[in-house]
Amino acid sequence: MKVLYPGTFDPVTYGHLDVIKRAAPMFEHVVVAVSNHGRKDTLFTSSERIELMRTMVTPYPNVEVVTFDNLAVDCAVQNGAAAVLRGLRVTSDFEYEFTMAKFMAEQNCNIQPVYLMADAKLTHISSTAVKEIAKLNGDVNLYVPKYVEEALQDKLNQLKNVA
Repeated sequence: MKVLYPGTFDPVTYGHLDVIKRAAPMFEHVVVAVSNHGRKDTLFTSSERIELMRTMVTPYPNVEVVTFDNLAVDCAVQNGAAAVLRGLRVTSDFEYEFTMAKFMAEQNCNIQPVYLMADAKLTHISSTAVKEIAKLNGDVNLYVPKYVEEALQDKLNQLKNVA
């Protein structure tokens, strides 16, 4: 079975990578879909987020990275996925994902939601928090790989130099 794992991934965190690491042996093919529909203000451009994610998933030969600017359920259909994978960290994630699953079922009842619970050590990590810590010169190495940390620092330095 092919599964789609959609998200903004701004930036990719150890939480995201944990979902991918656990999904890779569970599914024949994992399509990581990086959102490009502008719903969120992102620090990294779509192409930068794709590059970061592609670098991070190289250990998994059955994982590919694409971009999408439509509904995740439509992206799943376009990529031949039978399911949409989501990670759950806290109760509020469940509430949000429950609502999204209802919408998804109304859009296409053939695409099934699949959820993986976050590793207990990673439940507090969010891309938003990582960006905030980095912006305030905090240490983010517990939350993102070194490559992502360096890209984050480079991006923040670029923004400081522009301002």
